Amino acid sequence: MKKSVRLISAVAISAMFILGCSSKDDKEIVPDKAPVLLYDDAQQALQAGNYEKAAEVLEALDARYPFGPHSEQVQLDLIYAYYKNDQGAQALANIDRFLRLSPTHKDIDYVYYMRGLTNMSLDGTFFHGLIGIDRSDRNPAYYQQAFADFTRLLNRFPNSAYAPDARARMVGIKDRLAKYEIAIAEWYIKREAYVSAINRGKYVLEHFPNTKSSERALELMLEGYTQLNLEAPKQTTLQVMKQNFPTNSWVR
Repeated sequence: MKKSVRLISAVAISAMFILGCSSKDDKEIVPDKAPVLLYDDAQQALQAGNYEKAAEVLEALDARYPFGPHSEQVQLDLIYAYYKNDQGAQALANIDRFLRLSPTHKDIDYVYYMRGLTNMSLDGTFFHGLIGIDRSDRNPAYYQQAFADFTRLLNRFPNSAYAPDARARMVGIKDRLAKYEIAIAEWYIKREAYVSAINRGKYVLEHFPNTKSSERALELMLEGYTQLNLEAPKQTTLQVMKQNFPTNSWVR
C-alpha cells in the first residue's frame, strides 16, 4: 500500500515538474510584454521570414490578449505565418474560425484566397513535381477544395486584388484534376475496362476542355472504341482529334 502511495506521489510530482517546465519554456520563448510590443515582435519576425517565431508570438498574443486592439489582424497574420511555415492544418483551422466569427470583415476575400492556397499546399503533388515524380494518380481532394475556395472568392469578390492570381491558379488546378482523370482512364485501359476508360475521357473533354490532357483523353477514347469495335463513335472522335490535334499519330 505504501509502495502505491509513493508511486502516485512520484507521478504527481513528475507531472507538476513537466507542467512547470512547459510554462517556463513558454515564457522563455515569448516574453511577457504589452500586446503592442508583442505585435511589433511578430511583425519583425514576419518581415524577416522567420515564420515559426512569428507563429509562436502570434499564438501567445492571441492566447493572452484575445480581445486586444489587434485581435483580428493577429488572426490574419497567424493564418499567413502557419501557411508559410507549412502548418496547413493549423492555417485551415484558423481560417474557418475567422470565417465563422468575422464573416463581414473587410479582408474576407483575403481569407478565402488563403484557404485556396493552403488547400493547394496540402495536396503534396507540387513537391513531387519539383523532384521529378509524377503523382497525378494521387487523390486530388485538396485541389478540388482549393478550386471551390477560389470559385467562392471570384463569385463574391470578382474585383478583389487576389482575383487575378486565383484565376491563374484555377487553370493549373484544372490541369491537375484532368491528369487525375487520365490516370484513372489509363488504369481502366490496362484492365480492359474500355467503356469506363471512354467515359473518363469524355469527362475530361466536358469538364476540362482546354487542358493539356484533352489530347490524351481523345487517345484513350479511340483506344477504347477500337478495342470494342465501335466504328461510328471512333470516326466521330477521330474527326475531333484531327480538328484539334492534326499531328497526332491517330490521324496520320
